[in-house]
Amino acid sequence: MPSQKSRTYRSDRSCNMLKTFVEKKHTCYHQSFPDWETAVQASCVPLLNDNTITQTYVDLVIKCVKDYGPYIVIAPNIAMPHSTEGADGVNDTAISFMKVEEPVHFDLNDPEKDARLFFVLASVNHDKHLENMMALAEMLMNDDVVSALLDAKSDEDLLRIQKQYL
Repeated sequence: MPSQKSRTYRSDRSCNMLKTFVEKKHTCYHQSFPDWETAVQASCVPLLNDNTITQTYVDLVIKCVKDYGPYIVIAPNIAMPHSTEGADGVNDTAISFMKVEEPVHFDLNDPEKDARLFFVLASVNHDKHLENMMALAEMLMNDDVVSALLDAKSDEDLLRIQKQYL
């Protein structure tokens, strides 16, 4: 039964992810943004507020999207603003969550590149970063969780989603 134990371990991590966002005040909610740059900046505010990252990192993420295209949109409605591990302006390893009511357009010609859920990734610790990524990926593979997150309007909603689905 080792595979079952491994699966349970990952589930425990994803189960606590939403609670961790709330406890660390790594959440924010917005109606809309005039452009994707403003949305990325806003998605980083919770990590800026506790000095997990600095403005240098935010600027680097925006520059990377301008240089390489909307690589941060990993699925319809889901963006993961990030740069390379250990990038300038990163002081800790963490993830934050932002929900936007109206889609943010990263490519006006491709609605698959619209996002409403933002998970900002910051990393100085490779192992912790991989653990965070696995937990986040597991959580986002659950269509019910993604649907519920798209309806979330508050931290209380995140905690309810955690209890209901994770």
